[in-house]
Amino acid sequence: MELYRGMDRAALDVAYNNRAVVPDWQGYLDRWRTRSDALYAARPVLRDLRYGPGPRQRIDIFPSGRRGAPAILFLHGGYWQWNNKEGQAFVAEGLLAHGFDVAIGEYSLAPEARMSAICAEANAMVEWLAGELPARGLGEGGLYLSGISTGAHLMALALGHAAVRGALLISGIYDLEPIRLSALNDAIGMDAGEARACAPLHAVPSRTAPAILAFGADERPEIRRQSTDYAACLEALGRHVRSMPIPGCDHFSVLETLADPKGALAQAAAELARLGQH
Repeated sequence: MELYRGMDRAALDVAYNNRAVVPDWQGYLDRWRTRSDALYAARPVLRDLRYGPGPRQRIDIFPSGRRGAPAILFLHGGYWQWNNKEGQAFVAEGLLAHGFDVAIGEYSLAPEARMSAICAEANAMVEWLAGELPARGLGEGGLYLSGISTGAHLMALALGHAAVRGALLISGIYDLEPIRLSALNDAIGMDAGEARACAPLHAVPSRTAPAILAFGADERPEIRRQSTDYAACLEALGRHVRSMPIPGCDHFSVLETLADPKGALAQAAAELARLGQH
């Protein structure tokens, strides 16, 4: 039986089951969808712009209405097999308040797409935005990345893109080996080679944009460790990185601090953009 840090498959299933320790997880998703629907109704938005031919290769952009604004691309979570951009677009509330043009991305899901194909979409989104935003008079203050869980994993893979000035990665998975050895892989279907090749921890590019690796201080120990290990890896390579635990937050409530303009993550994104101007 394969082990990861002393855990067998059953233990890994528990270690990465974020829903099991947040009884109201479905309530969070429902409230987020309601808030997202209200935001789509209230704000100007460019809907379903295509960065590729796939049915889920779409991006929505909420313009801030400000000249010289930075842009930020946010990707939703869902362990590479659940959720969509409309369900977590509410985070744009906090980012718009800090003057960002906000892009909400979507990507293909397992089992319809292999992990390597999903990962390729991260750079495809960034590459598309790098050309499309200037053409629309948006993102003049530079391009930043953000995402939660799966979204953080995917955005970490784009840290080396020349257009990226910084990233706020939330509760990400940066080593895929424990996922491969868990029941989550039943739908994803990674082998050991693909899990390693698609892991930001094992595929650090020669240059990476400054990154904040945030997570809820009350999250599963493995989720917290994933961020601290990746931060240590980047720091050892001399990269600009900061680990940021958010007190009192779990895997779901932590995202509320990005949607709240006064929240810790919204403030961190604003700080990242200020640093990126220098």
